[in-house]
Amino acid sequence: MENNVAKAHLKYARISPRKVKIVLDLIRGKDAGVAMAILKNTPKSASEYLVKLLGSAIANAEHNNHMDPSKLYVAECFVCPGPTLKRIMPRAKGSADRILKRTSHVTIVVKERV
Repeated sequence: MENNVAKAHLKYARISPRKVKIVLDLIRGKDAGVAMAILKNTPKSASEYLVKLLGSAIANAEHNNHMDPSKLYVAECFVCPGPTLKRIMPRAKGSADRILKRTSHVTIVVKERV
């Protein structure tokens, strides 16, 4: 692993990966401060998770790798589906429908601009 890379992972977040991907596409490649401002002003439920995650990635970069927080940018960000919780909802005539409660594993990688 290179010395100028810091990561943060969020596992088993109770939100669909499809919803997270929409917000991640907004911040990919942006400066860390700009990305944080975008997340704080985006009215999506995924942005709450991602504000904390990006803050964690920035803190990891500053504390563990001694990087300058003002030079950081979001190098990579992606979401993978986690395990799906399967639930049932009663329907007419004693039948049931399956409800899929999806989870997400999110990763944010920040690097220092050269």
